[in-house]
Amino acid sequence: MDQAADHFARGDWKAAYDAWSRSGLDGLGAAELDHFSTAAGLVGHHDELVRALQRAFLAFRDEGDLRGAARCAFHLSMNTGDHGEHALAAGWAARAAELVDEIGEDCVERGWIAFLRMFRAIGEGDFTRAQTLADEANATGRRFHDPDLVAMSTCAQGRVAIYTGHFTEGLGHLDDSMVRVVSGELSSFIAGHVYCTAIEGCQEIGEFGRVAEWTAALERWCDTQPGLLAFTGQCAVHRGQLLRLRGAWDDALREYSLAAERYLELGTTGAIGLTAVETGDVLRLRGDLDGADAAYQRAADLGVDPQPGLALLWLASGRGTAALGAVNRLLAEPGGPVQRCHLLPAAVDVLLDVGEVDRARPLAVELSSLATSIGSLTLTAAAATALGAVELDSGDAAGALPYLRRAHQQWTQASSPYDAAVARLLSGRCLLALADPSSADRELTAARATFRRLGAVPMAELASSLLAPASPPGGLTAREVEVLRLVATGRSNPQVAAELVLSEKTVARHLSNIFGKLDVGSRTAAAAYAFEHGLV
Repeated sequence: MDQAADHFARGDWKAAYDAWSRSGLDGLGAAELDHFSTAAGLVGHHDELVRALQRAFLAFRDEGDLRGAARCAFHLSMNTGDHGEHALAAGWAARAAELVDEIGEDCVERGWIAFLRMFRAIGEGDFTRAQTLADEANATGRRFHDPDLVAMSTCAQGRVAIYTGHFTEGLGHLDDSMVRVVSGELSSFIAGHVYCTAIEGCQEIGEFGRVAEWTAALERWCDTQPGLLAFTGQCAVHRGQLLRLRGAWDDALREYSLAAERYLELGTTGAIGLTAVETGDVLRLRGDLDGADAAYQRAADLGVDPQPGLALLWLASGRGTAALGAVNRLLAEPGGPVQRCHLLPAAVDVLLDVGEVDRARPLAVELSSLATSIGSLTLTAAAATALGAVELDSGDAAGALPYLRRAHQQWTQASSPYDAAVARLLSGRCLLALADPSSADRELTAARATFRRLGAVPMAELASSLLAPASPPGGLTAREVEVLRLVATGRSNPQVAAELVLSEKTVARHLSNIFGKLDVGSRTAAAAYAFEHGLV
């Protein structure tokens, strides 16, 4: 038991858990049982956490320590709620409130009860009451100098402020709470909760600069605690989101898979649905529509709504009516600014694809207003892309071009190559409409190269279709035009193969077909044909 206590004090949760497990729990007092429950939870043994906390609750109560019992009831409510055991969570919350009423006097535990009630208010959509309760919890934590309660309630104040559209205030609260974590003021469970809650709040509104900073800090924090399993799933999800943004899609998929494994080990199966949605989004961009559909279905089976990604999948599958129906439903549902940030870019894409430009325009303007209020670089870039796409589809290519050039710059600044390439492709469409094919060719060729590097097959094919003439001369196919264009610019067969992601044997076969169709006998003659017919 002494060894276990030493391990616990050093933050070696696995060693502490193993030592207490070997010695047995029968001889442990209330405080030691509480500590064992913490170690069990941090290394992923939820059932043992609950059993130990229940025993600690009874021990504190039998000792007449109502405050200790109330704290155990609070932690039982939080942990059972995290694992989807909502009836148990509600019961333990009520028991904690009863004990605080029995205490009678003002105490820090009243702040924790206010914190639990705040969650209920958020679930009911009553953000005014949630804000009041978060403020009450924060004031209580400060009055009794409880760093855990101050950090948790400050983070909660930030999330509620963001939900109600007070973005600057909300992000300020999140920054405040995170500084309290990195300064080492908090217990491990509370530190992990604050990390993940604050990062999620930033991700929801596209504030990826903060997501990157705090995810790196979370990784460092996890690495310093041997055997830690709790919170590592969330850490993997956030890494995956950043990798997806940066175009490292294979790595992102690996992180999502790792996160799902961690969530399964922890017994938080509902969170696996979130990883399935993220996985589906990446597979959809790659053109693996069957894989994306399976991922979205897995998310739905786990109770997580895969929209609006599923609507975009239907659009890519040629099911525009289904996509429009889903978007119409989503737009009609009540939702705050956080939900609109997530929905509006996809809604604009769907509406433009089905020809409803007049409906897409106000949504793009709304997205731009939200982006201005939040100050998020990625959301600002998404708004510029949406505004440019609306102008382009309404027939004003000249008016669209400044938006799209700005979007390309902002996406590049945000290190998002896929979205930057989308902006370039749309710019290429504008330039074609403005009868500037040479400039269009530069934009479309650059966009296609990025899509190919990322493995974004549908967008690469779209770029190729815009680059190829409507009716290739000489009976050439679109792929043969691509090969001929590269040969005419001096590329060797290996270079052509690398750029088009083909084998050298396939390139040689294409060249043989080109020579035959054009009735030429050399690369030089084929290149001359390409120049004469405007293919280069």
